[in-house]
Amino acid sequence: MKEVNELVLPDDVRYAEDHEWARLEGDKVRVGLDDYAQDQLGDIVFVELPRVGEAFEKGEVFATVESVKAVCECYLPMGGEIVEVNQALEEAPELMNQSPYGDGWMVVVNPRSVSELDSLMTSAACLDKLKGEE
Repeated sequence: MKEVNELVLPDDVRYAEDHEWARLEGDKVRVGLDDYAQDQLGDIVFVELPRVGEAFEKGEVFATVESVKAVCECYLPMGGEIVEVNQALEEAPELMNQSPYGDGWMVVVNPRSVSELDSLMTSAACLDKLKGEE
């Protein structure tokens, strides 16, 4: 497993307490699991994603990720409707390990309120939180 100072935490995304990330792209938000979560899970072998058109409240379970170590529920960091799902994860769930902020993204959301992103952590705040958990 990576040391905290080895984790990749891009500045252009916001981070939820449960290690989901959210990146504003125009008026939509792309969501995935952060580097810490994928590292802790180990080799990801299966991802169950929602269907396009499903709507969720902030903090609701929207996906399940299974690794060789554990099964993890993922919580949507803002309320909204799923407008895109990363179908590539069905055939290649390991993309979440290889590129958590790139090809390993999970869903794109049409958020009810973009302002919900303001309640998420910056990369610096996320790093401080992780250092406190060591």
